[in-house]
Amino acid sequence: MDIQRFNGKYHRASEVSQGIVLLEFNRPPVNAFNDDMWKELRTIVDTISDTPEIRVVVLSSALDKVFTAGLDLNSQTELNSPALDPARKAIQLRDHVLDFQDAITSLERCRQPIICAMFGTSVGLAIDLASACDVRIASSDTTFGIFEVNVGLAADIGTLQRLPKITGNESKLKELAITGRKFGASEAKALGFISDIVGNGRKEVIAAAVEMAKVIASKSPIAVIGTKHLINHARDHTVEEGLRYTAVWNASMLQSVDTTEAMKAVMAKRIPKFAPFGNPSSPLKPKAKL
Repeated sequence: MDIQRFNGKYHRASEVSQGIVLLEFNRPPVNAFNDDMWKELRTIVDTISDTPEIRVVVLSSALDKVFTAGLDLNSQTELNSPALDPARKAIQLRDHVLDFQDAITSLERCRQPIICAMFGTSVGLAIDLASACDVRIASSDTTFGIFEVNVGLAADIGTLQRLPKITGNESKLKELAITGRKFGASEAKALGFISDIVGNGRKEVIAAAVEMAKVIASKSPIAVIGTKHLINHARDHTVEEGLRYTAVWNASMLQSVDTTEAMKAVMAKRIPKFAPFGNPSSPLKPKAKL
């Protein structure tokens, strides 16, 4: 696999195990996101989604003490850009926010599961990013915060939409979002935002995420892709709608050779072998959205 195509000006990619990509934010000193950075992230994640060799992504930071400090406030020229009148300026700002939202949603729509390994400073946009990932773990030194209210706005890139469904605790979420206070890993776990607290820094939490990714990568990619997609669908639909949609989905996916291979492997007490979800030599073009 040509791992270099997943590197960018602000992101560093490495294949840490077969089929597992570690994608790290890399914009010193604090990984503050400007427009170019979040647009680059979307391009990389969309490319990963169309790369059959990749089974799992671990999302983290290349910096030792910071996951991300959030948005680069100095780069937000859209807030002060000239416009002929308020209506035209509103259209401009709305388009900018929708584009930004879509970039972060790329993590959610990515076919492969994304494990977010958080540590150190993880505030503002960090919460939006993590909420769009599939699994979140953090080191004990992580400092979280929904900080948007502290700079005079309501969070608008996904935190307020995804976190209530992730945590199921609207009261606590509203408290954190309205006060803009910091909170630690223990409170994040109690809230249900993260799955587990691992180690006390970058290396330990990334190592734990990679070990989890290895387990996921050993499963049928058809089953893993379907599971992620169906859980996301269930979140946004009724139980009845979800059941009917799953029936249609599995009417196709149960015909996969992976099902037979998995059953034979269990009976023979051996490790199953699964092919990529597509042809590695023929990247999927144009990009398909599940």
